[in-house]
Amino acid sequence: MDILRNDKKIEIKKYLPHCKPMLMVDIISEITNEQVKTSFDIVSDTVFLENDVFQEVGLIENAAQTCSAIVGQSYFFDENHQEIEDAHVLGFISSIKNLKVYGLPKVGDSIETKAVLASKFDTAAYCMCTMMVETFKGDEKILDAEINLLLQKTQS
Repeated sequence: MDILRNDKKIEIKKYLPHCKPMLMVDIISEITNEQVKTSFDIVSDTVFLENDVFQEVGLIENAAQTCSAIVGQSYFFDENHQEIEDAHVLGFISSIKNLKVYGLPKVGDSIETKAVLASKFDTAAYCMCTMMVETFKGDEKILDAEINLLLQKTQS
């Protein structure tokens, strides 16, 4: 559950404040300030399973966590890419637009989610952003949406 950034191993926890069983991202394979790509393996103890099928709510949570990794990194790293040890972030989905689910993965499948930052508004207290996101199972697109997120820096 780690990625390599600037030749330094970074825990996913540094990008996403989620913990198992709600962590819906296994690997962040690419990340910049504008886009991110993640993968997630659907295993038998994954939450949001019904009859071994990963449900829509799980796909949406995976998409939202993928999106929040882009914005979240600004809270977990300073401008010199040094870790901020006492970072605490709270995030919310403020809206979902144009959501389309084309298929549902099953236990044993791996999904890849790609998100691109469409717009961002920052203040000292919070960040609002709009993300365009797509999820794939292999070459098959299974979700696309526009997600608005609100991230807020909090005290521990």
